[in-house]
Amino acid sequence: MVIHWIVTVAAVLLAAAAWAKARRLSKRLERLTESYWELRYEHGQLRSRLNRLDPEEPLATTEPGRAGTMSGTTAFVPLSSLKR
Repeated sequence: MVIHWIVTVAAVLLAAAAWAKARRLSKRLERLTESYWELRYEHGQLRSRLNRLDPEEPLATTEPGRAGTMSGTTAFVPLSSLKR
């Protein structure tokens, strides 16, 4: 009968330790999530400030296939200007 009580107490202690660790991890995840969204907000703010300071210079794209290239625009060129 004593062995049953020892196993029960050990299981309760183990459950309490697991519960405490889960609460700590939950709070840490909440802080990390909040930090992530704050950084995304600040990044957007800085990007808009940069665009206001230098609007005519396009930013480099971060797409995997086009890393480091500038996004350009195409302009209409009439055929009559090409004929000489």
